[in-house]
Amino acid sequence: MNQAEDADMPMTTLTTTPDARGFVLLEALIALLIFSLAVLGLVGLQASMTRATSGAKYRADAAYLASDLVGLMWTDSRNLARYDAATCDQHAPCLGWRQRVSERLPAGTGTASVSATAPGQVTVRVTWQAPSEDVRRFETTTAVNPNPVQP
Repeated sequence: MNQAEDADMPMTTLTTTPDARGFVLLEALIALLIFSLAVLGLVGLQASMTRATSGAKYRADAAYLASDLVGLMWTDSRNLARYDAATCDQHAPCLGWRQRVSERLPAGTGTASVSATAPGQVTVRVTWQAPSEDVRRFETTTAVNPNPVQP
């Protein structure tokens, strides 16, 4: 074809059918929806991981605090009966331990039960409750020599 023939041909324009209009917009909206759902999933996963990490920290703190009290009892075994829940508030080391429990754990409380029947048997309980969760408890039972050998 030469230029004269090209000039005589009418220019055709692309026409779209009414069904095809907005297709790109629809694809963009669907992609935005999928992206939004993925972001919401990641936020939920982050919240779940934070809750699990906090729970693990609280359990580790409770185990540490229970071991701390057992250590106090070993070093002060002459006063072992004073660590019992009924007399703990009158014994400074035990009272200090209870204060540490309440400071380190949310709604934290700690008690010790010194057995009257088994000499030296002690049960330490630490409880706490994180916000919007159930009450958790760590408990350990051990033996402390109530009659240490003098050097």
